[in-house]
Formats: sequence, C-alpha cells, structure tokens
Amino acid sequence: MTRIHISEVGPRDGLQSIDRVMPLEAKKAWIAAEAAAGVPEIEVGSFVPPSLLPQMADTADLIAFAKGLEGLAVAALVPNLKGAERAIAAGAEKISIPFSMSETHSLRNVRKDHAAMLAEIRAIAELVASQPADSRPHFEVGLATAFGCTIEGPVSEASVVRLAAAAIEAGAVEVGLSDTTGYANPAQVRRLVRAVKAEVGDGRLNTLHLHNTRGLGLANALAGLEEGITTLDASLGGLGGCPFAPGASGNIVTEDLVFMLEAMGYETGIDLEKLMKVRAIIADALPGEPLYGFTPDAGLPLGFGKVAA
Repeated sequence: MTRIHISEVGPRDGLQSIDRVMPLEAKKAWIAAEAAAGVPEIEVGSFVPPSLLPQMADTADLIAFAKGLEGLAVAALVPNLKGAERAIAAGAEKISIPFSMSETHSLRNVRKDHAAMLAEIRAIAELVASQPADSRPHFEVGLATAFGCTIEGPVSEASVVRLAAAAIEAGAVEVGLSDTTGYANPAQVRRLVRAVKAEVGDGRLNTLHLHNTRGLGLANALAGLEEGITTLDASLGGLGGCPFAPGASGNIVTEDLVFMLEAMGYETGIDLEKLMKVRAIIADALPGEPLYGFTPDAGLPLGFGKVAA
C-alpha cells in the first residue's frame, strides 16, 4: 500500500487569506485536533512581517506548541533570509520559501526578481547548512505560479524547469510545484512534474500545492500521484488562496483529498471521521466563514474502509 504524505496548510495559507485573526488558543486547538486525527505535517504559519499579515503574528508561539505534539512535523513558510532566521530560532522542522515562476508575481509578492530570489535561496541554504545536524530544518522551495499567473497569464514550462534546477543548484533540498492561481489541468500537471523530475532528479520533487479554483484540484492531485508525487498540500475546509494573486481562491479540501486517497487504497494514516470533526473548531472561532468540502456534507459511504469479501 502506497503511503501519501498530507501536509495541512490551513493555519497558514488558509488563515492568511481571511481578514479576521483567529485567536491563538483556537489555532492551537485546531492544530492539536488535526495531529490527533493522524495528520503528519502542519504548516502552522509564516514569518511574514505582522504589519503585512497580522494573521501570522503568533507563528513562533504556534511552533513551540506544535513541537510538543507527538508525531507531528512542524512546518513554516518564510519570505526571505530574515524570516528563515526567525523560523530556525523558533524551532521549525521544515521551512519553505515561495519562489514565483512569474517574475511579476514575485515582485508583487516578495518584492524581488528572479535573480534576487535565487540569491535569497542560496543565503537560506547556507544558513540551514550551518545548523547542527540534529536540528537542521528541511529546506524546500515552492515554485509558485508554476501553472499560470493571474497577472502575467501563461508561464513557460521551460522557464519553470530552468528555475527549478537553479533553486536546487542554490542549495534547496527539494522543490515543490504550486498551482497558486488554480490554473492547472491534469495534462499540464503530468507534463510539468515529469519535466521537472527529469531535470532535478526524481527525489527532488515530491510535493504539489494545488488550488481548486476551477474545480480541478483533486483531478490534478491524481495526475500528480500518477507521476510519482508523494506529498500533497491541502487545507481543512478548503480555506485559503494568495492575498497577492487576485482571484486565487480555494486550496483543495483536506477532507475530500483524504477520502479520495483512502477510497483508492492509498494509506494516509489519517482518521477521516476525526478529521471532519475538526471543522467545528474553525466554525466556532470564525463564525460565518465559508467552509467547503463534499465529503463532510455527504458523510462517509456505508461500509467505507471495509474490504469487500
């Protein structure tokens, strides 16, 4: 049975797109409940300046809390070297930096062109390498807008392959492909995953970050699995988007993704019934906030998880 690693990004990508700030205790309850349901990795926040994203001001506190949860890998997003320094000081076990394949989006998102971003990646890689081996975080570069950009439109696949290789050369342990804007389709996912893996090595691309903006999120996830992807980002209740990419709504729903994988015979290690109950924590903390997902609405089918004779 193939094991698929689910990385919950709701506390970061979900909450950064919502104007309201979820109370710290509610975030802790959310993270603890997902960990108890068997979710193996949670991106608890980002080290973006609080003046830009006040929703993320308590990320260091969340890392300290989450590291006390048994079996949970604690991840954080960083925009630059300063953010990486803060993440490492807080004890993040995995750090990810967004590297937009659309240079216009990169300038809008982190105020750096491609050359400046590669220099930033190199500096972070050197910082990570200088840490003690037993506490060195895993360093991933997320290739944002890899499938298209709401500002530039189509993004050259050849450019994505070239920049992926440049990120690895700069010191990233691995790269992930991010459909920041929800533009991807399954054929494009298969093509781009195959091309990037051929360039950087099969083990250097394991992750897809997908949005469901046009209803293709799960289809794109399946296409990635068929090309050897083993880690999928998702957000509980489908919360999230990108505040710096207009119209980029809707991460794939963690509950629907887990249902699809388990129904197909993949192993996730997640108790789906427990996972669906976590939604109540968000609903209580953010009343009126839309939560998405077909599986929570329909419930699990009769006999789900039981092998037919």
